[in-house]
Amino acid sequence: MLRVALLIVLFTGSVSAFAADADKPAAPTAAAAPPKPVVSMEDIRLFTAVFGLVKQAYVEPVDDKTLMQSAVRGLLAGLDPHSEYLDQHAMDQLSEDTSGSYEGLGLEVLSAEGTLRVIAPIDDTPADRAGIRPGDIITRIDDKAITTDNANEAVNLLRGKPGSSITLGVLHEGASAPIDLKLTRETIRVASVRVRPLDHGYIYIRLAQFQEDTGAELKAKLRKLREKAEPLRGAVFDLRSNPGGLLTSAVEISDDFLDSGKIVSTHGRLKQTDLTFSATPGDLLDGAPMVVLVDNGTASAAEIVAGALKDNHRALIMGRRTFGKGSVQTVLPLDDSHAVKLTTARYFTPSGTSIQAAGIQPDIELADLKLSLRDTTPGLITGERDLPNHLKGENEKTRRDEKKSAKGGDLDDYALSEALNLLKGLALQHKPVVPNTASAALPEKKG
Repeated sequence: MLRVALLIVLFTGSVSAFAADADKPAAPTAAAAPPKPVVSMEDIRLFTAVFGLVKQAYVEPVDDKTLMQSAVRGLLAGLDPHSEYLDQHAMDQLSEDTSGSYEGLGLEVLSAEGTLRVIAPIDDTPADRAGIRPGDIITRIDDKAITTDNANEAVNLLRGKPGSSITLGVLHEGASAPIDLKLTRETIRVASVRVRPLDHGYIYIRLAQFQEDTGAELKAKLRKLREKAEPLRGAVFDLRSNPGGLLTSAVEISDDFLDSGKIVSTHGRLKQTDLTFSATPGDLLDGAPMVVLVDNGTASAAEIVAGALKDNHRALIMGRRTFGKGSVQTVLPLDDSHAVKLTTARYFTPSGTSIQAAGIQPDIELADLKLSLRDTTPGLITGERDLPNHLKGENEKTRRDEKKSAKGGDLDDYALSEALNLLKGLALQHKPVVPNTASAALPEKKG
């Protein structure tokens, strides 16, 4: 599935809205020069010559409509990896992605330079459970090799009827050869927000992607958790493998944790793309310390949030350098069933930094490691409980029980464990946040 939910949709009006100024008649002049043609006659002759040769000599007949649509796609494909022509099928996919339900693998990919590169798998989907990770490259789909000629079309093969199988050739980052993974498609219903207790007074907030209702979902789940939780000491905000989503959602989420300050600005050639978004009073965590986890799969809208929280000194960023998608795509409808998705602007963090192709460097960098119990080696004797036929102790715990209880069940998540340790240090300088009422009502944003 092409990462269309990753795209930041700024404008959904008609194309004519952008051309309004050009439609106004110019004031007459004494010697008005004729308008310069947009395309030279030489370029037109070249195009028609190639078109005619393909019609005449290609090994199989190709109809005019197919050739023209291929020409339009080629025009946009030559610009950047995120600009493309959207037919009805692609527009339906865009709508599905922003609403959070579709049929496929739960895999976010980017078609570039003849490859399908994984941006991120969505949590608890076939792609995630199969072990596909950010940075992996899909080399084959059902024994069909991915090439420069078919990379864009191959994206559609990832989708399909729930229950149907597909085999992917996957080259893991750092591996020397791809492996075959057989997956079964499902109806993917992406819950964009998960909130749970992490430790005494600490909570875990996970955002999988930024959908239309992500802001409302976050407020509702935080409110429900804080009705039961003890005084709040801090929060880990997990944006790892979050491929992005809607700009409006990213701005809303950033605003939820900021009392003031700039969130993001966008700048392009058209004045409609020059926008600035700022925070309004009210912080859902009442200023409690935050640590934001990021990695190479943190992209687009997720980078907007990470950049806003970092530049406003609201949170410490921990993990790995983010993906580096600092451009804005605008969906420009052509008619009821066709549109152009065009890169129209770059976005800048509150400090005026463009993260395009550079990403956000974390305040605290972590390697991609996992934690494990020291005594999990089979046959290793580290105490009485490891001896055969030992007497069962009243308070004895198995290694499995220890792994579940340690760090709230997060022992194997190195980054999360480190984030919690850092958060506990930050909390020593911050007074715990105690809800004012029995209902633990969250502060409302003013706008």
